[in-house]
Amino acid sequence: MKPRTLILRTAGTNCDQETAYAFELAGATSQRVHLNQLIENPSLIGDYQLMAIPGGFSYGDDIAAGRIFANQIMHHLRDAFYAFVEAGKPIIGICNGFQVLVKTDLIPGPIGGACGQTATLTHNDSGRFICRWVGLKPVSQKCIWTRGLGPIELPIAHGEGKFVPASESVRQALHANDQIALVYDGENPNGSVDAIAGICDPSGVVLGLMPHPERHVRQDQHPAWTRRGLFSKPGDGFNIFRNAVLYAEGRTGVGV
Repeated sequence: MKPRTLILRTAGTNCDQETAYAFELAGATSQRVHLNQLIENPSLIGDYQLMAIPGGFSYGDDIAAGRIFANQIMHHLRDAFYAFVEAGKPIIGICNGFQVLVKTDLIPGPIGGACGQTATLTHNDSGRFICRWVGLKPVSQKCIWTRGLGPIELPIAHGEGKFVPASESVRQALHANDQIALVYDGENPNGSVDAIAGICDPSGVVLGLMPHPERHVRQDQHPAWTRRGLFSKPGDGFNIFRNAVLYAEGRTGVGV
């Protein structure tokens, strides 16, 4: 048996198939589940060892990116989500999924003396949607998704990707708690505070990031793969998923 991944989607989600493929390539199984199915039967969440909230434009980002999706989770599934995290089961939120996790305050969590939501993702400094490849540097050794990785390249595609902590004390706590998973290496494309591209929760099992690791799990997904002779290694995003699958296997014995 392999660890099972819940790919949670809703209206406007458009990266669920790529995310499912990434987990399957990394050694897990995956199932795309609509939010309404989970609301009808929250106990379904207990059948999975991993969870992903993929990228896209949930509910058209009508209020703010990820806000409606987050409200649905907090009003209908809060206890189930927190139980999932408390059980040590990994969750990843990618791009729009990162925005959702921040607005539910699953990440960064209650730190720095702040109450309620402790960070946000707002409009890029450029004031426009950006879509290109960026360099990234893993920082946290606590985050089980990025632990042990070296510098990587991943694509970004977002209009509201600027990470802003709620206060200076939250910013300092993110550094002190080793919760900064990834930073932009070189260019800071959206103006994020401290060039933060991804953060984890205090336990290290919940990761949110703006770049798209599911879009670079094979080398032929990189625009320069032939020039660089990238024929045999997996893409830079692969090991993010592989780290979590191995962690899930080690925790539960599933897949070992």
